[in-house]
Amino acid sequence: MPSKKRLVNKSNSEKHIKNVQFKPLVAIDFFCSAGGVTCGFKQAGINVLGGIDIDKSCQITYEKNNDAKFLNKDVSNLDKNEIGKFFKIRRNQRNLIFVGCSPCQYYSNIQTDKSKSKNTRLLLEDFQDFVEYYRPGYVFIENVPGLDTKPGSPLEKFKIFLKENQYVFDEGVLNAKYFGVPQNRRRYVLIASRVKKKISLPKPDKTRITTVFDAIGDLNIFPPIEAGHKDPTPFKHSSADLRPVNLERISITEHDGGDRRSWPNELQPSCYENHDGHYDVYGRMFWNKPAPTITTKFASYSNGRYGHPEQNRAISLREGAVLQSFPMDYKFYSDSQGAIAKMIGNAVPPGLARNIGQSLLK
Repeated sequence: MPSKKRLVNKSNSEKHIKNVQFKPLVAIDFFCSAGGVTCGFKQAGINVLGGIDIDKSCQITYEKNNDAKFLNKDVSNLDKNEIGKFFKIRRNQRNLIFVGCSPCQYYSNIQTDKSKSKNTRLLLEDFQDFVEYYRPGYVFIENVPGLDTKPGSPLEKFKIFLKENQYVFDEGVLNAKYFGVPQNRRRYVLIASRVKKKISLPKPDKTRITTVFDAIGDLNIFPPIEAGHKDPTPFKHSSADLRPVNLERISITEHDGGDRRSWPNELQPSCYENHDGHYDVYGRMFWNKPAPTITTKFASYSNGRYGHPEQNRAISLREGAVLQSFPMDYKFYSDSQGAIAKMIGNAVPPGLARNIGQSLLK
């Protein structure tokens, strides 16, 4: 029969395990921008201590909406001990999540000039250095699907590092439209843990798709406006101005998914003369489908299928934010429409992040 002393020791051990197991999860959001992941994680019930980003213009938006601290630093030369002091975290913290959704344009499959984004291609390696130093209980990264296929990507090195440091992980390409986000947005996602024996990505729900009409079709919330309208309120139902030729183009574009194939030859842009394809450019969104991927250029009519389904304008800043699944009361602070569009387009959709957070909590 075990001695009384051994029974006491066992009880203390069990109490310690229970306390570790149920300690609330906390997170640090690297490359946080305006706070898409932070917003979604907080919706899921995770305490996000704060975010880190090189772009100071995001600070007021991030802090005011999320009640979290913002560290305006470049991760590539940030001292590792500084974040420990700033956010009051420690090494080997089992309930800590490191989020690393770094800028992704360099590995995007979209055929664009990658010279401007070349310096961001190794940010995952910088993030890995922090994971190696702090060894958090959990890791979450999100990026373009090209991250797991493009030559020279640091992803394979990162996965080898995870295995060598006793992390289990699950990875895959998820489409945000299957997680309650009214947008067709495919992203590579990886979640990892060193405190669980197994971890799994959330399962997509393909039976419930939120459409553009579901998201922005209510005229009581989104009253009709004209191109160039400036909303002075924090709601930011503002639409970019259009040149006369673009006003003429969109006015003759069929409602609900129309594109430039309905234009006469004299209105066709010179770059598309006698060219088939690329019909999303200058196109209108479909009411009964999810929106196309909301990029940093979504407020511009000429940069994709960003025309309003019925009104003769591009979608507004607030409409873009809602299609990204930001809450209606999420406020964006800047005098520049371009800066706000960049904050919105760069964000991880909060709805997708919420589902990731819920899977970590399970």
